[in-house]
Order: sequence, then structure tokens, then C-alpha cells
Amino acid sequence: MAATGRKTVVGLGGTFRQASSSERIVRAVLAACERLGAESVMFDGPALARLPHYNPEDPARTPEQQALVEAIRHADAIVIGSPGYHGGYSGLVKNAVDLLEDLRADTRVYFDGRPVGIVVTAAGWQGCGTTLSALRDVVHAMRGWPTPVGVTVNSVEQRPFDESGALADPRIAAAVEAQAAQIMQFAA
Repeated sequence: MAATGRKTVVGLGGTFRQASSSERIVRAVLAACERLGAESVMFDGPALARLPHYNPEDPARTPEQQALVEAIRHADAIVIGSPGYHGGYSGLVKNAVDLLEDLRADTRVYFDGRPVGIVVTAAGWQGCGTTLSALRDVVHAMRGWPTPVGVTVNSVEQRPFDESGALADPRIAAAVEAQAAQIMQFAA
């Protein structure tokens, strides 16, 4: 928990491109959590791209790797966002999640007992579904609680943002708000 007594929600995800749609949806969930009283920290695609490839044989960690591990270690909840690539989540996100193996010896191992919201953007509903399922499996394996609401955006059929960058699709906005409410309820 944050020193202020507020819940801390850590977001990670996106692509190499700053302000990708998956990153922006994660940020929308974090903003909704903040409206419900949380503090948030975001590790976007460009930040994840700076992480070296995870190597379990090398215990040395860069400051960027240490920052991610420490943020997750102290998080009350997590939001993971990924584009759907070939039915799975991106290597950029996988590398960040693999790094969290550093939490295996913690008293609260991995995501233990914490809600994890999942956000997926993909070019089609099949990619959305398989990627959402893959990330839910990972969260379960890491002892987290995936929220019942997963946010999926089919980039072929939906335009989530207007010209100003605000959420424009009311169905996506409703899913973002519902996921944030579940995250905050489960983190309480």
C-alpha cells in the first residue's frame, strides 16, 4: 500500500510506439482507478523496450528492471495491456512479466492475492479472445486474480479514441470503468 494509505495500481504494457492503443487503454483504466482513490504508476511500451532480455542465469538488474520489480512488489493491484500478436501477447510484455520471476522468493510471491486487470487490443475478435485468455492463464500461474471484466478492443471494428485522445466508444469506456471498479473492490 502507498504511504498515503491509498491503493497503488501499477500498469504495464503497450508497444514500442508511444501512446499505442493498448497503452492508452491501460492508462484509461489507471485514470479510472485514480478517480476511485488510487495512486498509479505506469510502465509503458517505450519503458518496457528499455529492459534487457530477461536472463534467469544473470542476477544483475538494471535500474529500470529494479524499478519495475519494486513497483510490482509493492502494488496493491496491476493492469497488464498487450496487443494481440498471432493469438498471443507481445514479447515486450512477456519479457517484463518474465522479469517478475524475481518475486518468486517474496512473502507475497508474484501477484499473490492481487487483482490484475487485463487489456488487449488486436485486429479481430479471435486475436482479442486468445490473447485475453493467454494473459489470464499467466496471471493465474502467477497467483493473481484476473478481474472478471477484461477490456478488449478490436482495432478493425472499433475506434476507441476521438481526435482529442479521449475514449469515444461508450462500450469500451464502460468496460474500462467496470474493470477499474473491480480492481478497486478486490484490492480493498
